[in-house]
Amino acid sequence: MHSQVQLAEPLVKFAARKAYRLARGTQAAVNCLLPKRKALAVYYGGARVGDVGGPLVKVKRLSEHFPDHPLGFNLAYLLSNAPYVPATALWLLKARRIPIVVNQNGVFYPGWYAGDWKTPNRIMGEAYHVADWVFWQSEFCRRAADKFLGVRAGRGEVLYNAVDTVRFAPAPRSERKPFVFLITGKIGDHLSYRLESTIAGLASARQQGLDAHLRIAGTVGAGARQAADALAERLGVGGQVSYVGRYSQEDAPAVYNAADVYVMTKYNDPCPNTVLEALACGLPVLYSSSGGVPELVGSDAGIGLDCGAENWDRPLVPATDAIATGMIRIAEGHETFAAKARQRAVERFDISYWLARHRAVFAQLLEEKS
Repeated sequence: MHSQVQLAEPLVKFAARKAYRLARGTQAAVNCLLPKRKALAVYYGGARVGDVGGPLVKVKRLSEHFPDHPLGFNLAYLLSNAPYVPATALWLLKARRIPIVVNQNGVFYPGWYAGDWKTPNRIMGEAYHVADWVFWQSEFCRRAADKFLGVRAGRGEVLYNAVDTVRFAPAPRSERKPFVFLITGKIGDHLSYRLESTIAGLASARQQGLDAHLRIAGTVGAGARQAADALAERLGVGGQVSYVGRYSQEDAPAVYNAADVYVMTKYNDPCPNTVLEALACGLPVLYSSSGGVPELVGSDAGIGLDCGAENWDRPLVPATDAIATGMIRIAEGHETFAAKARQRAVERFDISYWLARHRAVFAQLLEEKS
């Protein structure tokens, strides 16, 4: 019976996705019969709005400035994470001269997706290759798309994710002990190495004299939690690891400001919003030198940890000694790292520039298609 439930769930989800894509295709076809508006009217392809998760937050931020128009739209803005508009509808939009913009994040590959990774890449690639403009979230995202979706012939640019540096800002800090390292996010069982590698590094750093604590905020899979707790107890740091639980975007600044350093050992993360939010709050980042994170943090706002040559078949994790050394170094130079983190967020990733680039590209494409 248990195996039947496991089998039924993917079939139900598959049917639901097919139905949702069909509905979005019908919606796009109907829109092509309507008169074109002159003023900008953006459609997000059925992508949802929310407070938790990169795609949900991105659509929420954009729709506050460019409201969603499910019908009567004259520009389609599609997220690679939410490929709901089918190929036939995309070509109808092209024929109607409705600009298509794609925000390209990560792709599917064997190292993190255990199932059929080629099919979702094919679906993702439909919009990617017909789009009038692509915003790649990092140079890593562009490189990954070239490899798994095929080299694109059309126009585009790298536009990193953004953060509201007014709302996400450092709070007054008194010197606190122990030194608090922070991990956030949705950590499923397949990402348990994020917790285990950091806990191992924490134990080693503490043995070398660093008074440190690890705080984990967000949702953690049962298997990942069990493995992390068992490791922490075995290494004698069970009392130095705590869990905050799920939090909203409204709570996020307080979560960051209750810590000193952000830790990101997820392998090949394309362009995580959490890293930008941490930087904006003045948290240096201790990170795996993989994916798009090195582009966000650089060498002055944190410390990168080598994890070997780029690998698409399995996640690679920095050595425990390297994590411990990084923790000690970043604690010792915390004041300088923290100032650079805040400066980097304000100068490079403030949301005002991100919105301005969207506005400019939207206006250019509408003019070209008029």
